[in-house]
Amino acid sequence: MTDRSLPAQDPAPAPAPAEPLPSGVDGPTADAWTALGGPAALLERVSFHGPDAVLPSRLPVRRLARATVAACSLAAAELAAQRSGGPRSGGSVAEVRVDQGAVATAFVSERHLRIDGRAPVSFAPLSGFWQTADGWLRTHANYPHHRDRLLTALGLPADTGPERLAAVLREQPAAAVQERAYAAGALAVAVAPVRELVLPLVERRTVDAAAPRPLAPAELPAAGIRVLDLTRVIAGPVATRTLALLGADVLRVDSPRLPEAEDAHADTGFGKRSTRLDLAAATDRAVFEGLLAAADVVVTAYRPGALDAYGLAADELLARRPGLVAVELNAWGWTGPWSGRRGFDSLVQAGCGIAAVEAAADGRPGVLPAQALDHGTGYLIAAGVLRALTEQRTGRPGSRHLRYSLAGTASWLLQGIAPTADPHVLPNDEPYDPARWITETDGSDYGRLRHARPPLGHAGAPTDWSRPPGRWGTDAPVWR
Repeated sequence: MTDRSLPAQDPAPAPAPAEPLPSGVDGPTADAWTALGGPAALLERVSFHGPDAVLPSRLPVRRLARATVAACSLAAAELAAQRSGGPRSGGSVAEVRVDQGAVATAFVSERHLRIDGRAPVSFAPLSGFWQTADGWLRTHANYPHHRDRLLTALGLPADTGPERLAAVLREQPAAAVQERAYAAGALAVAVAPVRELVLPLVERRTVDAAAPRPLAPAELPAAGIRVLDLTRVIAGPVATRTLALLGADVLRVDSPRLPEAEDAHADTGFGKRSTRLDLAAATDRAVFEGLLAAADVVVTAYRPGALDAYGLAADELLARRPGLVAVELNAWGWTGPWSGRRGFDSLVQAGCGIAAVEAAADGRPGVLPAQALDHGTGYLIAAGVLRALTEQRTGRPGSRHLRYSLAGTASWLLQGIAPTADPHVLPNDEPYDPARWITETDGSDYGRLRHARPPLGHAGAPTDWSRPPGRWGTDAPVWR
């Protein structure tokens, strides 16, 4: 396969010296927990059980998935101990026991969703792998505006179908189409082989010494925390869906001029509320500023620079709201020539070499058994927020800035997790049956929902969300 790998990235900053790890801990979980700044001693509280025969792939997806959920569960248990009055040493932090079956089911939650018995729409006809004159190309055209831009970039009419697109792409070099699509605001990435790409799982910094808003004791770790959710698709919404599960008041804010897929929102909208505000309109902007003034956390997942025109770059948010936890997510990392490009999980799999590793015997590129970059990054984001909230309230005040990327998670999967047998899984010979981790919810605005249960495994973790998703963009823009 022709080498069309990502342009060189700036090297990741050298990590701070880590605490010695307890013996016998799971390596990927230790990686994630250390990247989040978690106390090494708490890793002894983590164990795994459930079926091993989940998320089968050449790459160690099962280990990535369970590690991200374990790190999130441990961060929730740590904050819960602090919120309940436990000692700062973490002596009362609950045990974490993660079920691999629950994790596997949650990592494909969008596939298990049924809306009044109907399966949701997945990838659109013009999204997928296409053979080109010199290799393969991956496109993402699920949103109408991305489909239109792709066809415009290729000089094709709006009614072009898959057969015509395939014929055109077979005559063109993959990299040339990739760059034409990028220039037009479309989404297409040439399938690349694996190369060494070392990006951090998370970048963390403390900005000032501002004190956080005081919180009363509570049973749920994120109770009373106000989260502004400026994210779309899967990774960011999974993170905020998880924070909502843990008690946070999560309000998703979207532009009324940018469409969203209702099926996607039905999957990731559990526990949250959703509103629409036009930040270019003075009235709506004033409402947003009022929300920001009372927020504890802001999570953004738009292309880098897209929110800067509205004064929503992380540095500006932190300057205007001392004590805030500001989280940014992008596709391709925060340095290098691709850092400002749009991207989705499927495209990062193609561009980072995952699709090549998972290729079929006939050379057709492959995919992971789940959109694991999205889901895994989502749990890491939630874990980072929970850890920041704990640190702020245990003698380390200050506004926090966290940055994540799908490419950083891909780098970890490709180079950071050894695909070896794991001796730390408790014996369990039960076959994997996802029905064990599926439930049904009535009373949603979407009708009866069949959906995956949350996979968090700390003692006392909620087994379902407090409310089903409401219709996208229909809630009032106010805090509860």
